[in-house]
Amino acid sequence: MSDYVLSCCSPVDLTPEWLDRRDVHYIYFNFQLGSTPMKDDFGVTVPPAELYRRMLAGEDAKTSQVSIGDYIEFFSKFLAEGKDVIHATLSSGISGTYESAVAAAAQLAPKYPDQKLTIIDSMAASAGYGLFVETLADLRDEGMEYDELVAWARSHRKELQHWFFSTDLKFFVRGGRVSKAAGLIGGALNICPLLNVDYEGKLAVREKIRTKRRAIEASLAKMEKHAQDGLAYSGKCFISNSECREDAQALADLIEERFPHLNGKVELFNIGSTIGCHTGPGTVALFFWGDERVD
Repeated sequence: MSDYVLSCCSPVDLTPEWLDRRDVHYIYFNFQLGSTPMKDDFGVTVPPAELYRRMLAGEDAKTSQVSIGDYIEFFSKFLAEGKDVIHATLSSGISGTYESAVAAAAQLAPKYPDQKLTIIDSMAASAGYGLFVETLADLRDEGMEYDELVAWARSHRKELQHWFFSTDLKFFVRGGRVSKAAGLIGGALNICPLLNVDYEGKLAVREKIRTKRRAIEASLAKMEKHAQDGLAYSGKCFISNSECREDAQALADLIEERFPHLNGKVELFNIGSTIGCHTGPGTVALFFWGDERVD
């Protein structure tokens, strides 16, 4: 195994056990539920069901990125041990955490001139960010050296496809992702918008689809169109969801039937607090390696 450290932030939306098994270190994002500050600690403090129950009951949920000071403390642990670090952040199109991590690295550079600390903007979110980090861990374990892994990550990050839909637009409207008018019409007409993460790492509404079943089928169609090697896709596939596991499983079943060469089963995860504060319940998000995002 390579001797450098691979790290990320908790909105990878995997699990602590998963990351520990892969020897990936992590730092928590922060959020506030009502008047109480909390850590996005993979649902340990506030399980997803409780988060969404309280949000639906009217409690405000706000997120905040990792501070420069917290990053300095986190990175210093490894640099002081003489270890080089590659840290992947949540997409800069969604959060300012990339800039905070870069600022922390700049402050640490004079103190640790012999160590490498590289910050990579994953241009990904939720378990798509998780799949990005998972792939970096695979390449590291296969023996890829530090500089080669950094180059690979920056060269291939836009090939990580994100497609997701929501059956409840309330929190997308509240967060400004969907207009109030569109939210009212969508609710009345049972519309589930299909969104993705674009080439800048930002959220983009792509289609307005009536009924959840059609949204699931449309997600499958996007994978058929964009997956590497088409129906012969042999990579990994992750799906995250916010309190709608049955919908996520329905999509996973279709994918496993349609893509017989997948690397393992489709893995299902909960959307964590950082992303969930903005989506609310009812969101299903699909992630796989595909063609490069160009718009």
